[in-house]
Amino acid sequence: MAQNGTHEPPADPSGRLAHDAAYFTALVESASADDWSRPSPVPEWTALDVVKHLIEWPRDFLKGAGIELGPLDIDADPVAAWKRHVAQVQAIVDEPAGRVLSNPNTGDKPVEEAIDQFYTADIWMHSWDLAKALGREPELGEERCRTALAGMQPIDQMLRDSGQFGPAVPVADDASPQDKLAAFVGRDPAWRPER
Repeated sequence: MAQNGTHEPPADPSGRLAHDAAYFTALVESASADDWSRPSPVPEWTALDVVKHLIEWPRDFLKGAGIELGPLDIDADPVAAWKRHVAQVQAIVDEPAGRVLSNPNTGDKPVEEAIDQFYTADIWMHSWDLAKALGREPELGEERCRTALAGMQPIDQMLRDSGQFGPAVPVADDASPQDKLAAFVGRDPAWRPER
Protein backbone atom coordinates (compact mmCIF):
# COMPACT_ATOMS: atom_id res chain seq x y z
CA MET A 1 0.00 0.00 0.00
CA ALA A 2 1.22 3.52 -0.74
CA GLN A 3 2.77 5.06 2.31
CA ASN A 4 0.98 8.37 2.60
CA GLY A 5 2.15 9.26 6.05
CA THR A 6 5.84 8.53 5.91
CA HIS A 7 6.69 11.26 3.39
CA GLU A 8 5.71 14.90 3.16
CA PRO A 9 3.59 15.56 0.07
CA PRO A 10 4.87 17.66 -2.83
CA ALA A 11 4.30 21.39 -2.50
CA ASP A 12 2.44 21.91 -5.79
CA PRO A 13 -1.31 21.25 -6.18
CA SER A 14 -0.82 18.57 -8.85
CA GLY A 15 1.79 16.66 -6.88
CA ARG A 16 -0.12 16.93 -3.63
CA LEU A 17 -3.34 15.60 -5.18
CA ALA A 18 -1.49 12.71 -6.81
CA HIS A 19 0.21 11.91 -3.49
CA ASP A 20 -2.89 11.99 -1.32
CA ALA A 21 -5.10 10.28 -3.90
CA ALA A 22 -2.56 7.45 -4.24
CA TYR A 23 -2.92 6.58 -0.58
CA PHE A 24 -6.71 6.73 -0.72
CA THR A 25 -6.72 4.69 -3.93
CA ALA A 26 -4.60 2.00 -2.28
CA LEU A 27 -7.14 1.80 0.54
CA VAL A 28 -10.04 1.61 -1.94
CA GLU A 29 -8.30 -1.12 -3.93
CA SER A 30 -7.62 -3.11 -0.76
CA ALA A 31 -11.34 -3.33 0.14
CA SER A 32 -13.26 -6.50 -0.56
CA ALA A 33 -16.87 -6.44 -1.77
CA ASP A 34 -18.01 -7.16 1.79
CA ASP A 35 -15.97 -4.27 3.23
CA TRP A 36 -18.11 -1.52 1.70
CA SER A 37 -20.92 -2.02 4.21
CA ARG A 38 -18.58 -1.76 7.20
CA PRO A 39 -19.25 1.15 9.54
CA SER A 40 -16.90 4.13 9.47
CA PRO A 41 -15.91 6.55 12.24
CA VAL A 42 -18.29 9.09 10.67
CA PRO A 43 -21.68 8.54 12.31
CA GLU A 44 -24.24 7.04 9.90
CA TRP A 45 -21.58 6.46 7.21
CA THR A 46 -20.27 3.16 5.89
CA ALA A 47 -16.92 2.70 4.16
CA LEU A 48 -18.79 3.14 0.86
CA ASP A 49 -20.27 6.44 2.07
CA VAL A 50 -16.76 7.81 2.63
CA VAL A 51 -15.92 7.08 -1.01
CA LYS A 52 -19.27 8.46 -2.20
CA HIS A 53 -18.65 11.70 -0.32
CA LEU A 54 -15.26 12.17 -1.97
CA ILE A 55 -16.73 11.56 -5.42
CA GLU A 56 -20.05 13.38 -5.20
CA TRP A 57 -19.39 16.76 -3.60
CA PRO A 58 -16.38 17.76 -5.74
CA ARG A 59 -18.24 16.95 -8.95
CA ASP A 60 -20.89 19.44 -7.89
CA PHE A 61 -18.23 21.90 -6.64
CA LEU A 62 -16.44 21.87 -10.01
CA LYS A 63 -19.57 23.14 -11.76
CA GLY A 64 -18.47 26.50 -10.34
CA ALA A 65 -15.61 26.39 -12.85
CA GLY A 66 -17.91 25.38 -15.70
CA ILE A 67 -16.73 21.78 -15.45
CA GLU A 68 -19.41 19.12 -15.89
CA LEU A 69 -18.30 15.59 -15.08
CA GLY A 70 -20.77 12.86 -15.96
CA PRO A 71 -22.41 10.57 -13.41
CA LEU A 72 -20.61 7.51 -12.05
CA ASP A 73 -22.23 4.34 -10.71
CA ILE A 74 -20.45 4.21 -7.38
CA ASP A 75 -22.64 1.45 -5.93
CA ALA A 76 -21.98 -0.89 -8.83
CA ASP A 77 -18.19 -0.59 -8.68
CA PRO A 78 -16.73 1.74 -6.03
CA VAL A 79 -13.14 1.04 -7.08
CA ALA A 80 -13.70 1.83 -10.77
CA ALA A 81 -15.81 4.89 -9.91
CA TRP A 82 -13.16 6.27 -7.56
CA LYS A 83 -10.31 5.69 -10.01
CA ARG A 84 -12.21 7.30 -12.88
CA HIS A 85 -13.21 10.26 -10.72
CA VAL A 86 -9.77 10.95 -9.30
CA ALA A 87 -8.18 10.66 -12.76
CA GLN A 88 -10.62 13.29 -14.03
CA VAL A 89 -9.85 15.66 -11.15
CA GLN A 90 -6.10 15.08 -11.55
CA ALA A 91 -6.38 16.02 -15.23
CA ILE A 92 -8.05 19.31 -14.26
CA VAL A 93 -5.29 20.16 -11.77
CA ASP A 94 -2.58 19.13 -14.23
CA GLU A 95 -4.03 21.39 -16.95
CA PRO A 96 -6.18 24.05 -15.27
CA ALA A 97 -6.25 26.16 -18.48
CA GLY A 98 -6.70 29.36 -16.49
CA ARG A 99 -10.16 28.32 -15.27
CA VAL A 100 -11.54 30.05 -12.20
CA LEU A 101 -13.91 28.37 -9.77
CA SER A 102 -16.63 30.64 -8.40
CA ASN A 103 -18.42 29.56 -5.27
CA PRO A 104 -20.53 31.63 -2.85
CA ASN A 105 -18.72 30.08 0.12
CA THR A 106 -15.15 30.26 -1.16
CA GLY A 107 -15.15 33.20 -3.56
CA ASP A 108 -13.28 33.08 -6.87
CA LYS A 109 -10.09 31.02 -7.06
CA PRO A 110 -8.03 29.42 -9.80
CA VAL A 111 -9.53 25.95 -10.16
CA GLU A 112 -6.29 24.18 -9.21
CA GLU A 113 -6.03 26.25 -6.01
CA ALA A 114 -9.67 25.55 -5.10
CA ILE A 115 -9.19 21.80 -5.60
CA ASP A 116 -5.96 21.86 -3.60
CA GLN A 117 -7.36 23.84 -0.71
CA PHE A 118 -10.74 22.19 -0.33
CA TYR A 119 -10.64 18.81 -2.02
CA THR A 120 -7.13 17.44 -1.68
CA ALA A 121 -7.23 18.27 2.02
CA ASP A 122 -10.55 16.41 2.29
CA ILE A 123 -9.09 13.30 0.64
CA TRP A 124 -6.21 13.41 3.11
CA MET A 125 -8.47 13.73 6.15
CA HIS A 126 -11.01 11.13 5.00
CA SER A 127 -8.19 8.63 4.40
CA TRP A 128 -8.24 8.32 8.19
CA ASP A 129 -11.93 7.37 8.11
CA LEU A 130 -11.59 4.82 5.32
CA ALA A 131 -8.50 3.20 6.83
CA LYS A 132 -10.28 2.85 10.17
CA ALA A 133 -13.43 1.47 8.53
CA LEU A 134 -11.32 -1.17 6.81
CA GLY A 135 -9.61 -2.11 10.07
CA ARG A 136 -6.26 -0.57 9.12
CA GLU A 137 -4.13 1.93 11.00
CA PRO A 138 -4.18 5.29 9.18
CA GLU A 139 -0.90 6.97 8.23
CA LEU A 140 -1.46 10.68 7.70
CA GLY A 141 2.08 11.79 8.56
CA GLU A 142 2.93 13.08 12.02
CA GLU A 143 4.47 16.39 10.94
CA ARG A 144 1.64 17.12 8.54
CA CYS A 145 -0.91 16.37 11.26
CA ARG A 146 0.95 18.68 13.65
CA THR A 147 0.95 21.49 11.07
CA ALA A 148 -2.72 21.01 10.17
CA LEU A 149 -3.77 21.04 13.81
CA ALA A 150 -1.77 24.20 14.51
CA GLY A 151 -3.56 25.87 11.59
CA MET A 152 -7.03 24.78 12.74
CA GLN A 153 -6.83 25.52 16.46
CA PRO A 154 -6.99 29.33 16.12
CA ILE A 155 -10.23 29.05 14.09
CA ASP A 156 -11.77 26.37 16.30
CA GLN A 157 -15.14 28.10 16.78
CA MET A 158 -15.51 28.96 13.10
CA LEU A 159 -14.88 25.32 12.17
CA ARG A 160 -17.42 24.07 14.72
CA ASP A 161 -20.00 26.60 13.53
CA SER A 162 -19.56 25.37 9.94
CA GLY A 163 -21.08 22.03 10.91
CA GLN A 164 -18.21 20.20 9.20
CA PHE A 165 -16.70 18.92 12.44
CA GLY A 166 -18.24 17.30 15.49
CA PRO A 167 -17.31 18.17 19.07
CA ALA A 168 -13.64 17.61 19.87
CA VAL A 169 -12.85 14.29 21.57
CA PRO A 170 -10.62 14.42 24.67
CA VAL A 171 -7.18 12.82 24.25
CA ALA A 172 -4.10 12.55 26.46
CA ASP A 173 -1.49 15.31 26.33
CA ASP A 174 1.06 12.78 25.06
CA ALA A 175 -1.20 11.50 22.24
CA SER A 176 0.36 11.41 18.76
CA PRO A 177 -0.17 14.40 16.43
CA GLN A 178 -2.39 12.19 14.26
CA ASP A 179 -4.57 11.20 17.22
CA LYS A 180 -4.76 14.83 18.36
CA LEU A 181 -5.85 15.96 14.89
CA ALA A 182 -8.46 13.21 14.60
CA ALA A 183 -9.81 14.12 18.04
CA PHE A 184 -9.91 17.82 17.18
CA VAL A 185 -12.13 17.20 14.14
CA GLY A 186 -14.46 15.05 16.23
CA ARG A 187 -13.12 11.54 15.64
CA ASP A 188 -12.32 9.10 18.41
CA PRO A 189 -8.74 7.92 17.78
CA ALA A 190 -9.56 4.66 19.58
CA TRP A 191 -12.53 3.92 17.27
CA ARG A 192 -12.61 0.41 15.83
CA PRO A 193 -15.22 -1.14 13.53
CA GLU A 194 -17.45 -3.63 15.28
CA ARG A 195 -16.82 -7.15 14.14
